[in-house]
Amino acid sequence: MPSLDCIVIGGGTNGLACAARLARKGRRVLVLEASGAPGGGAAGGGFAPGFRSPGLAHIVHMIDPRVADILALDRHGLGYHTISLASTALSATGDHLRLDGAFGASLTGTISAEDRAAWAELRARLMRFAAALAPFRGLTPPRLARAPGNDWAQLARLGLGVRRMGKTDFREFLRMFLINVWDVLNDELTDDRLKGLVAFDATLGSWLGPRSPNSLLLLLNRLSGEVAGQQGALALPKGGMPAVAAALASAAEAAGVTIRTGTAVARIDVVGDKVIGVTLANGEELRAHRVVSAISPKTTLLSLLGPRHLDTGATMRIQHQKSRGGAAKLHLALSALPDFMGADPKTRLVIAPSADHVERAFNPVKYGEVPAAPVMEVVIPSAFEPGLAPDGQHVLSAVVQYAPHAPKAGEDAARAAMLEATLATLETHAPGVRKLIVGQKMLMPYDIERRYGMPGGNWHHGELSVEQMLFLRPASGMAQYASPVPGLWLASAGTHPGGGISGASGWNAAGRILEEARA
Repeated sequence: MPSLDCIVIGGGTNGLACAARLARKGRRVLVLEASGAPGGGAAGGGFAPGFRSPGLAHIVHMIDPRVADILALDRHGLGYHTISLASTALSATGDHLRLDGAFGASLTGTISAEDRAAWAELRARLMRFAAALAPFRGLTPPRLARAPGNDWAQLARLGLGVRRMGKTDFREFLRMFLINVWDVLNDELTDDRLKGLVAFDATLGSWLGPRSPNSLLLLLNRLSGEVAGQQGALALPKGGMPAVAAALASAAEAAGVTIRTGTAVARIDVVGDKVIGVTLANGEELRAHRVVSAISPKTTLLSLLGPRHLDTGATMRIQHQKSRGGAAKLHLALSALPDFMGADPKTRLVIAPSADHVERAFNPVKYGEVPAAPVMEVVIPSAFEPGLAPDGQHVLSAVVQYAPHAPKAGEDAARAAMLEATLATLETHAPGVRKLIVGQKMLMPYDIERRYGMPGGNWHHGELSVEQMLFLRPASGMAQYASPVPGLWLASAGTHPGGGISGASGWNAAGRILEEARA
């Protein structure tokens, strides 16, 4: 008989959230994490002597409220320096625009009265639309055909909630839902700094430019999340992103979960047509009634399980899941605090001078090339707390777009070119920053793939795009967290509702597993 009720592969935020929910219902759960610490993209580490990076992610913008509240993450050590991190749209002339509050509730800087009023109206509208979509994050996506487990009544209630926005808002919602963010910004605003920042946020972590169809939907998806009850907020955890991972791991262990780190899974084992457990890289066999994979669906089904256990249709659908990563991560160890021409270092610093700049940064990457002027989001976590760098020194963390996941020039050449383009852009906005560098680490999408196990280096374990969302995520016929093979479940960011340090996918998957057990 199996000694475990459930084995969870992957100790990232979704794996931990799933495991904790199952354990709270009395299940015997083991989490297997290949790296040396749980957390996935939230786990940090040293990158230069005396300097610690915040991890792949460096800002929280959508921790699922069910995960935060039910697991009481605050009692497990999760706190925030701020849950209302301001953003600064940097200007190379020093004429910066600061956005305070959730998604720029107020603006500080030189901006016309007309743009200020237009932004207030547009922001309010986008926040309303995003709030109407937020309940879908907790929904198990229905199949298009009637099938067991489809909660059509719940879906109908959510749809009715969208419809109740009022006739004017509902018509505008339908008009804007699948539009590109470029058109929206150019229809309503004239300030390039503001348009650049919003275009950057809409395409962050995606394989889309501002002019790409459906790019506004990704902004609405981003704004549908919340932190500590505040919609659209950006938060910086005390202790950095590793503190989020530590709190989730502590909550899971308190619920009775066993976590094994440094433990790689080599194979998902099947007898007959049912999954019975896993075999580890060291040859150890573990048996369980269910296996939940909180790593990429592609890796799970094509590598750990193997196509021989899938029918041809399922194999083709998962093979064709798009998973192109377009973001690079830069960590810099600095001998002093850089000066971004007077911008507050305790804000999120965004270098995206205009929506045009964001689009031009995307264009070369389509052809495997490095952009001459990348756009980026910069955070200096050491400005908020000591311990991340030696006294008087600092850590700079940047998400840089766009970076080719399959460069024509080869990996080393592309990494070097991307680093040079990024540092040149930083130097333009923070003169003298190059002279402060005492250590650096640039992770390109292919580096992210190898280090974190994310195919294509895509942070969402599969692109977030309209054709890969809701009942099409990760692929048609696999959207309700159950894989095509009995006993194997999917719970990573590659399932609904997608990426972000959230835990929503794992929490939803655990709910479906518990429902099946009651049936």
